[in-house]
Amino acid sequence: MRDLVFALEYEPGCNRVADALADHPDARIRSLSLHATDERLWRVDHATGTSAALDDVERAFLAGDYYADCLAPDHCGATQTTEVLERTDGALVLYSRWERTPNCASVPHIARDHLGDGVLFETRHEGRHYTWRVVHSGEGDEAAFFDEVARAVGDCATMEMLRAGDAASSGERATAGADGLSPEQEAALRAAVEHGYYESPREVDVADLAEHLDVPRSTLTYRLRRAEEWLAKRHVAGDGIADGSSAHL
Repeated sequence: MRDLVFALEYEPGCNRVADALADHPDARIRSLSLHATDERLWRVDHATGTSAALDDVERAFLAGDYYADCLAPDHCGATQTTEVLERTDGALVLYSRWERTPNCASVPHIARDHLGDGVLFETRHEGRHYTWRVVHSGEGDEAAFFDEVARAVGDCATMEMLRAGDAASSGERATAGADGLSPEQEAALRAAVEHGYYESPREVDVADLAEHLDVPRSTLTYRLRRAEEWLAKRHVAGDGIADGSSAHL
């Protein structure tokens, strides 16, 4: 089995869900289930955030001209049905069904074309970043898959590769070597340490650090969050906490 993880960073106005999340930095959306055939796509998503954030996310799903998973730059004739399955003070569960046309493109459908049947998907939406994890048999053409995704998103999004390799258990990934971070994440983390971002008090804020690295603030925040997540999981998997060691924040 092969494990591919990559992120799409959407430009403003290109993805209604990304636009909604960009206004609410603490909001998150993750997929609970995602299935695709040649003609259709079904998914259930779980969103968390403030009441205002969930209102905006719900509107983005319900009022979109066509489903945000479609990579076509203009309306491609697809139809969608979205229903709210559950709504609480801090969470929202949405069911969506999307029927495509020959002019539509999406990551799951492109994956089916190049990686074969039986592909598994996991997604996470934070701000303008839409992270995809794709698990497949290893018999498909990964290069052709990524080339077609890049062509489909065009100028609407940039693609950042986070991991590609043999699928492993979460514990094995957490204890991987330095290559467990993408080059962009490692560069962001190194710059943050070198410029005093993690000092107390901080010697530089995220806006200044982003300007130094010449990347959008949202991109730097995303890369640092993913790097911190990887380091934390690696530390716990290595018994760095359970063996009695401690750190004071």
